[in-house]
Amino acid sequence: MDDYNGPIDLIRQHRPDIPITCFHRAALDNAARWFTENFPGKTLYAVKANPAPYIVTGLFHSGIRNFDVASIPEIQLVRELCPEAGMSFMHPVKSRPAIEQAYFDYGIREFAFDSAEELEKIVSCTSGGKDLTLILRLAVPNTYSELPLAGKFGASPEKAIGLLKAARKAGQRLGVSFHVGSQTMKPQAYTTALQLVGGILQSLPRTPVDIIDVGGGFPSIYPDMIPPPLAEYKLAIERGFACLPQPQSCEFWCEPGRALVAESCSVIVKVELRKGDVLYINDGTYGSLFDAGQMGFRFPVRLIRSADDGPGAPLKPFRFYGPTCDSIDYMTGPFFLPKDVKEGDYIEIGQLGAYGNTMRTGFNGFSSTETVGVLAPPLVTMYGDPSNNALHLKKTPQLPNKRTLPHEKPEDSKAQAEKQPQGRAAEHAG
Repeated sequence: MDDYNGPIDLIRQHRPDIPITCFHRAALDNAARWFTENFPGKTLYAVKANPAPYIVTGLFHSGIRNFDVASIPEIQLVRELCPEAGMSFMHPVKSRPAIEQAYFDYGIREFAFDSAEELEKIVSCTSGGKDLTLILRLAVPNTYSELPLAGKFGASPEKAIGLLKAARKAGQRLGVSFHVGSQTMKPQAYTTALQLVGGILQSLPRTPVDIIDVGGGFPSIYPDMIPPPLAEYKLAIERGFACLPQPQSCEFWCEPGRALVAESCSVIVKVELRKGDVLYINDGTYGSLFDAGQMGFRFPVRLIRSADDGPGAPLKPFRFYGPTCDSIDYMTGPFFLPKDVKEGDYIEIGQLGAYGNTMRTGFNGFSSTETVGVLAPPLVTMYGDPSNNALHLKKTPQLPNKRTLPHEKPEDSKAQAEKQPQGRAAEHAG
């Protein structure tokens, strides 16, 4: 991996015609350091957020020694890159061959479940292994998350009691986990969930629990989503721990994904064409910008020109189209850039370390995995020097609190609704 002082050096030296991922090593180190120094327990990185080898090894060398894995390929990746790392199979629904392979071939002993059927699978496929750590995934409110995850996984509190009793008999250690939803904006969500866990445990005085796993949901920072400082999440979790019966007897886990890696990567894209307030760029929703197109995320952006053109023009909102022939390859934004942006300009798009690399495809022949290292800080941060935040957050015109997703029409603007992609994009959204 080649190294540069920053994206502007890359552009001026090479004028790339393909999207380039910029890896901000220091940002990854800062995020890992925060969790290792502040979370009162074990931190497991959720590999799904970004399985790039430089991310996995970077986190391991920065002190994250345990990984939340959800598939055999993720297990194989971590074992190959970090043989000494601990792994926990935290997907609540696994195939029988995957359970067998994880247990017998890779020595994994920690398995999540959320139903009697999944518990039976784990016990059966490990030949009744008495060295199992069985972790019940509990359904909890996702009220304060931007991307709720409730519905697919999680046992109800009513069913949890019987499942915990059964798992206690089947395994060596017992745990409870939950997920408050991705990009959780209010720390209180963790306190509420832990209070729910505490109530369940109080009803099971003869079923000791060894592990409480608060899952993921820790947020990153975006122009329209500026969460409280992570220190407030720590305090909310500690208040929740205090609600548990005999918390001193429990081991505490967390499973951050987005919060650990979002700041670690940005992507340099090139403007191929401008039509009014629409920019056609060479990356899109089939590439690293899936969340911008399908989830309505507004990422921090800055214009970079190959030569110094003097002071920047005032900002105005733009929308993006990606390079493919599909109209769903559309990012509504708004993305605020100088009003004189033109063909041939470059744009750095930040906060793409989470779910950027992961969601890339080769659709329509457009794909780029080229990555360089940069010393420059990320465009915005929750960990390092926040001086850049003022440039890319406060300078951005005020955005509405509620983001408009691609399948939603703004309530008060017929004109905006008419700008949304039609045809296949509408069918996909439905």
